[in-house]
Amino acid sequence: MATKGKIIGWTTAIILIVLAGFIYIKFCFVYSEGINEGDINYFQKEGFIFKTYEGKMIQTGYNSKNSNATIQSNEFKFSVADDAVAEEIDTRSGRQIKLHWKRYLGTLPWRGNSQFIVDKVIPVENTSKPQTEDNLLDLPVQ
Repeated sequence: MATKGKIIGWTTAIILIVLAGFIYIKFCFVYSEGINEGDINYFQKEGFIFKTYEGKMIQTGYNSKNSNATIQSNEFKFSVADDAVAEEIDTRSGRQIKLHWKRYLGTLPWRGNSQFIVDKVIPVENTSKPQTEDNLLDLPVQ
């Protein structure tokens, strides 16, 4: 027969393992990652105790859900934990920029206010091609 001490010991160990797994998945596990491109709307350092870089990117595009294609914009809110990445974003503000991000399921005060943490800036090549019939958008004529 199991003693009361063994039951309490195993129960405590299981609870600690489950709690450690939850903390890892919530705050350390990278849920998704990707790249967003757009124009920086604002970028600032903020916080009471932990000063973190917070920003918002405006991504423009076409909404083609109906027959009248309209221009729409999406906001991408992000945080930056690395000072070198923040400096690079700051120097490229006012131009088109691509940001590589990682999404965590939870936020930590020293990492930022957003689940999306930017870890890399990707240079945008200015590849403007001359307009031809092949690369024109099929927009309705008004």
